[in-house]
Amino acid sequence: MTFSILIPARYHSTRLAGKALREIAGKPLIQHVYERAAASGAQSIVIATDDTRIETAARAFGAEVCMTSPDHPSGTDRIAEAIDILGLGDDRIVVNLQGDEPLIPVSALRQVAQNLTEHADAGAATLCEPLHSADLLFDPHVVKVVTDRGGFALYFTRAAVPWDREAFVDNPPALPDTPRHYRHIGLYAYRAGFLRAFVQWPPCELERTEVLEQLRILWYGHKIHVAQAQEPCPAGVDRESDVARLEALLGAAQGPGRGDMAGA
Repeated sequence: MTFSILIPARYHSTRLAGKALREIAGKPLIQHVYERAAASGAQSIVIATDDTRIETAARAFGAEVCMTSPDHPSGTDRIAEAIDILGLGDDRIVVNLQGDEPLIPVSALRQVAQNLTEHADAGAATLCEPLHSADLLFDPHVVKVVTDRGGFALYFTRAAVPWDREAFVDNPPALPDTPRHYRHIGLYAYRAGFLRAFVQWPPCELERTEVLEQLRILWYGHKIHVAQAQEPCPAGVDRESDVARLEALLGAAQGPGRGDMAGA
């Protein structure tokens, strides 16, 4: 299996400005993410950014950097420009790893690339994990996914789906014992040629309504393969409280003489 990892990173963030360069356990956040990618066996790893501060920091820890336009509306558009600058062939599998996911399991990076390799009829591959909390199920910030029996996505949504008529009759609602609800993990694999086509399609009504760009793929009649992650995938960094949480986790994991978590 041959695949590349592209890490889109921007300095300005709505909730946490400058988070890509926030120091956590002695390293900038983007370095923790890069080291996870480096442990995956990817043939190439590139940080795609439009900010010279991120470029300088990334080159300092040995990363390859691709400078892109500052006008991209999403990280997907940014890596689409990067694959053209890098000259990646249409069949190259590209994993889109967000620059704020320092705890992503290395197994998830390999799994999503392998799943796309094994499903030639899919335009993209992604991952999910069971939801065991009603609070998370009804949280609109947690994206849910429903699949068919072959593991292909039927829909992604911020709503609580599928709606369990019996389990949700109570207030507060209770989740059934058998897992039926899945959180979408925002990690994707694409073929470079598919990604080039995707960014040319106008956003669709469902995408604008839910603010979920993966719905564009389904809207235009293409498939997304969804597999359950082999390991739990912790949430990324969105808020100041996440920084403190990660500082404790990453700092404790490194410890005296432990080195970094790149191989974890």
